[in-house]
Amino acid sequence: MDSYGDSGALAAAYLIAALTWFVFVIAFYVLGSIFLMKIFEKAGVQGKWRAWVPFYNLMIFLKLGDLSPWLAFGFVLTWVPFLGWLVSIAMAVLMVLAAWRVGLKLQKSGAWIVLYIFLSIVWLGINAFDKSRWNPNIVPASWAANSFLADRTVWEGIPVQPTVQAPAPGYGAPQGYQPPAAQGYAPPQQPGYAQPQAPQAPQFGQPAAPQAPAAPQAPFTPPAAAPQAPVVPPAPQAPSAPPAPPAPPAPPAAAPDAPAPGEQPPA
Repeated sequence: MDSYGDSGALAAAYLIAALTWFVFVIAFYVLGSIFLMKIFEKAGVQGKWRAWVPFYNLMIFLKLGDLSPWLAFGFVLTWVPFLGWLVSIAMAVLMVLAAWRVGLKLQKSGAWIVLYIFLSIVWLGINAFDKSRWNPNIVPASWAANSFLADRTVWEGIPVQPTVQAPAPGYGAPQGYQPPAAQGYAPPQQPGYAQPQAPQAPQFGQPAAPQAPAAPQAPFTPPAAAPQAPVVPPAPQAPSAPPAPPAPPAPPAAAPDAPAPGEQPPA
């Protein structure tokens, strides 16, 4: 009787432990799905149901962490004998990298990843319900150019994370992440006297860098003037008629004849 009683008590203890573990797993999954749903909403993922689908929510988490979502299928290989422990370590590293990138986009420093390693459920809860905002414009990951690790998948309802793209030949700068320009307060220039700059101290012991010769200037070429029309000489004038010869002088008038002696001069 004692042996049967001991075996019954042992079976009951195993059943209670199994039920406790099952309840713990269900509660952990429900809390994790709620926290992932809030994080997905911050990231702009459409559809709350995505956070409740097993395995699919891990793919989305990897994608938001700038990793290929298809790497999640590595969890299937954890059941392979003599290889499962190695795959488990690799998948744990990938999840840590994804959480690090997600934390950076949620305005968390890299030190927060320590909390994820030891208490991932607490890390998810803090990032889900704090006042942080999603910012995808961070420095691209070091594996952004790796075709195996980097995310190249486009899914409807999930925003595409910016990545580094190689520039195509003949085109401009690559698209994707661009570092923001440094902004700050620039004091206005005060009108008036400008303080001269202090002369620079001569440096001894270092030869001066040779200056490149100035490019020769092109000789000055006067602008070409418009050609002038040739001057047409005036037409020659017709020769004038020679002057008429002077008229011959008139002959002197004849003196009246002297009257004959004895004649009366005419009256």
